[in-house]
Amino acid sequence: MGQSRVVVIGGGNAGLCSALAALEGGAEVTLLEAAPEPERGGNSGFTAGAMRFAYDGREDIVQLVPDLSEDQLARTDFGSYPKEQFFDDMARVTQYRCDPDLVDLLVTRSFDTLKWMREKGVRFLPIYGRQAFQVDGKFTFWGGLTLETNGGGPGLVDSLFNAFESAGGKVFYGHRAVGLTEDGGKVTGVVVRTGGEIRTISADAVVLACGGFQANAEWRTRYLGPGWEFAKVRGTQFDVGDGHRMALEIGAMSWGNWSGCHAVGWDSNAPAFGDRVVGDGFQKHSYPFGIIVNSRGERFVDEGADFRNYTYAKYGQEVLRQPGQVAWQVFDSKVTHLLRDEYRIRQVTKIVAPTLEELVRRMDGIDAGQFLRTVHEYNEAVDQSVPFNPNVKDGRSTSGLPVPKSNWANTLDSPPYEAYAVTCGITFTFGGLKIDTSARVIDVTGEPIPGLYACGEIVGGLFYFNYPGGSGLTAGSVFGRIAGSAASAAVGRSAASSVSA
Repeated sequence: MGQSRVVVIGGGNAGLCSALAALEGGAEVTLLEAAPEPERGGNSGFTAGAMRFAYDGREDIVQLVPDLSEDQLARTDFGSYPKEQFFDDMARVTQYRCDPDLVDLLVTRSFDTLKWMREKGVRFLPIYGRQAFQVDGKFTFWGGLTLETNGGGPGLVDSLFNAFESAGGKVFYGHRAVGLTEDGGKVTGVVVRTGGEIRTISADAVVLACGGFQANAEWRTRYLGPGWEFAKVRGTQFDVGDGHRMALEIGAMSWGNWSGCHAVGWDSNAPAFGDRVVGDGFQKHSYPFGIIVNSRGERFVDEGADFRNYTYAKYGQEVLRQPGQVAWQVFDSKVTHLLRDEYRIRQVTKIVAPTLEELVRRMDGIDAGQFLRTVHEYNEAVDQSVPFNPNVKDGRSTSGLPVPKSNWANTLDSPPYEAYAVTCGITFTFGGLKIDTSARVIDVTGEPIPGLYACGEIVGGLFYFNYPGGSGLTAGSVFGRIAGSAASAAVGRSAASSVSA
């Protein structure tokens, strides 16, 4: 009996975890990457590498980061993020529409999956710079997000590729999957376009891990709605919905929030697709400490509704709805030391001025008079009797405004002032394919399609309307591992059955 063959389509975090798990199961694994080698990694290569997972306390963190020094441990409060809270956060931000069975797997297997990734060579670090503020000499983590991969997304991708190739996996770059082959209702291979030619690669099982359709402007306007052609794509240009199309063509069930996506505040002058040098530096996520105004000079969201981990993925589309698809984030000197590193990159659309009047004169296309009235009314509405605390939802709010600010409301009255121009940056789309708890793709009759699995951003049913920060990479890893293990195990059972027959 020959070795079973698993083909994984997509070379991001989910695809690589799937490929590694299939190798562990004894399969011969080929990974197809549409991009050339220098652009490999899908969206994962553009992330900062933060991963949300359930943990009970410092001891769990030490298992994932065993080289933390005694000094680091002494001056850090990692807190905990229980499984129940992770599950509740997923349910709350998706308005209780997320698939409970898939979420249960995501939550309960998150910690073990990160330990497995560490065994494969991925290294993790505490996110001191973005997820912890120093209070009374101690770093305190907040928002359920504690660790990131060493080297960010590029480091994650490189580590997983190294592990996969070292274990004997094969990678074909520049191979865009365009179709699936079938025999008797079972998926038997992948049709690929490479070098201007079409060829077929046979397989005993195929794993779709080729991302969302966010890089397809026509599909964005078709499914997300008018105006989405103006969004910037934060990541790879290769996520155009090929996996969705191929699976739907053979009867897969579409599932999830097809009119929804992960979209953030993104520098207004960023390029149309992700920049591998800048990475995720174009994002602008410190808005809870200032205000956001549109070109009419008006606030339009509650900047302090929740920790940015629970609002940033939906506020990008709020910016897209504004005139000109642009907005301004405004801060004063009381909080600029709290701004994330992305506000300090060279490629930033930034204005600094000693007065609000000078600031607004330099903010292109904005109604200066209304902006100054907005700031005045906002300042008057801030409850300054409540202490400001960036580590908790401090309840320092406004009163009497049409659009409230529920936490971290500070007056804008301490020069110099800073303003940053942002637009909408789309990360990935939420609509996708229905899978079961073994990551098998389900068809329109509710039955699994033999030989076809899916993981990562192509999976529907996990995210609706919004997204808890860091849960996307974790979902890719968890369901990637499940898909790869299930694909190799199913192939092995099928081959054994054939031999015994």
